Amino acid sequence: MSYVHSNGIRLWYQQAGQGEPVLLIQGSGAAGHVWDMHQAPALRQAGYRTVIFNNRGIGPSDAPAGRYALDDLVADTRGLIEALDLAPCRILGTSLGAMIAQELAVTAPHLVRSAVLMATRARSDTLRRAQTLADRALLESGIRLPARYEAVNQVLQMLSPRTLNDDAAMGNWLELFELSADGDGPSGQVWIDTDADTRRRLREITAPCRVIAFGDDVIAPPHLAAEVADAIPNGDLVEIPGCGHLGHLEEPDLVNAAIVEFFDKF
Repeated sequence: MSYVHSNGIRLWYQQAGQGEPVLLIQGSGAAGHVWDMHQAPALRQAGYRTVIFNNRGIGPSDAPAGRYALDDLVADTRGLIEALDLAPCRILGTSLGAMIAQELAVTAPHLVRSAVLMATRARSDTLRRAQTLADRALLESGIRLPARYEAVNQVLQMLSPRTLNDDAAMGNWLELFELSADGDGPSGQVWIDTDADTRRRLREITAPCRVIAFGDDVIAPPHLAAEVADAIPNGDLVEIPGCGHLGHLEEPDLVNAAIVEFFDKF
């Protein structure tokens, strides 16, 4: 295993392939190896070197006690880019990972050559804020829901109706989410504020950015993802229908094509 020390903690990372680097940043609660299912192989086939890692809170990276802030993960990622001498690099982020990439592009533009931002947003609307408040209330209550319940709740939030209604696929998804829910409890990542309105800050981004929205995403719906693309001066938007928040796993071929086509230009 390879590790780098960044921002006072140890991060696990893995590099593969040849060519110019692409740093892949996962979303909340997800491990970097998820990229190896679809996106990392496609990028390597296109001639890029992929760098995946686990954010703080996801082993074998360090998991400091306490509540994390977005700035913590941004500083971690910045230190990793600098330690591995990747800059300026292309960045692919999804969900929380996209928000990390957005903030890096604002605060450290010299590190970011271009970025693909999937399943992202720059603010929350009424429904998304209500979901955050409900999740926080549950956490603060100390109640631990059964893994089976968590699995059903997660697939309803993360996947498209097309996948939810596919009996064969749902068996596998439910098993996967139940296994991931049956751990040692939530990490400090769950306290990260993803509701702040950053649209004004995004206007400072100079790197070319592509926002990929997923048509059935209930966490970062297309109308909120479009606001990110609109705010970034050199940003564009690709919407992929028929998939939810995990659209990069539901429609990998379409997603990979949009990623590679953009990185080949920038």
